[in-house]
Amino acid sequence: MKPWCALAFLWLAYFCHGTLSCPALCKCYIRRAEVVCNEVPLTEYPSEGLPKNTTMLTIQYTNITSISEQQVSATPLLQELHLYSNHLQSLSSHLLRGVPHVSTLDLTGNKLSDLPADVFSHATLRSLVLKNNLIEKAGAAWLPDNSSLTWLDLSGNRLTEMPTALLQKLPHLENLDLSNNRLEKISANSLDSMTKLERLNLQNNKLDTLDASILQSTHNLTYLFLSRNKLNKLPQNLFQELTQLKLLSLDDNQLKHIPAGLLDPLDSLDEEGLDLTTNPWLCDGKMEYLWRWLQKNKKKVFLPETIICASPQSLVGRSVLSLTESELNLQS
Repeated sequence: MKPWCALAFLWLAYFCHGTLSCPALCKCYIRRAEVVCNEVPLTEYPSEGLPKNTTMLTIQYTNITSISEQQVSATPLLQELHLYSNHLQSLSSHLLRGVPHVSTLDLTGNKLSDLPADVFSHATLRSLVLKNNLIEKAGAAWLPDNSSLTWLDLSGNRLTEMPTALLQKLPHLENLDLSNNRLEKISANSLDSMTKLERLNLQNNKLDTLDASILQSTHNLTYLFLSRNKLNKLPQNLFQELTQLKLLSLDDNQLKHIPAGLLDPLDSLDEEGLDLTTNPWLCDGKMEYLWRWLQKNKKKVFLPETIICASPQSLVGRSVLSLTESELNLQS
């Protein structure tokens, strides 16, 4: 037998005996150690037949409802696990104990509600996405102390509060997305350990104010999304430490005034980086600070002409920028 034929025969035998096997309904890409199970009628996690050297596993649009630690441990070298839009309702405790190298876990678009303690411990997770599930309570015991996470996405759930004990375990976090929940309050010291935070998304919640010290440790914050809440007042020194901020969205809230000096620290705002539209602005003497700030910083504001007076009746519909000193009852 020629040498190349012998090699081919040996490789075929190697494959057929299961060492290079692949689960039914899935595709295995041997060279890049990746397995994809996409839009197939799977009802259980395909642990049998998974190549042990798999480093990336994607299972999406299947009928899988639960996953256990034993199933996940079938691929001990796993680094990325993407479980997008399945029907997951439960995860076992210590889910990642057998896959210590996992750095990315994406559970977007499932039906997860109550997760057990230590579910995300035992692995060096850097990115955890739980977007668009049914989670009502986030657990401080989900993660270990001093977690390695840099990206946490809990958007699109049913959270009414965010445990300070959980947030304080995230000193390396750079992105925190809590948008599209039902949050009514963020505790004053929740973000104290997040000195590396760059992006904070709190839009589309039920926040009516923020504690004056909530952002005192987030010196590196670059993007802050607060639109579509119920904010009706803001502390004067709220943005005092945000000297790196490039984008701030405050649109679609209940702001009538903002305190004098609130926007002064924001020298680093991008062009059109501040959105104040769709607020019920009361255009009286207390509007002086914002009126003067807008005149000096017009380029930093998104659609500045659409920042409109909602009252008094005589100024309804007028652009704040178009007002005169006399209309605001200011003394020259």
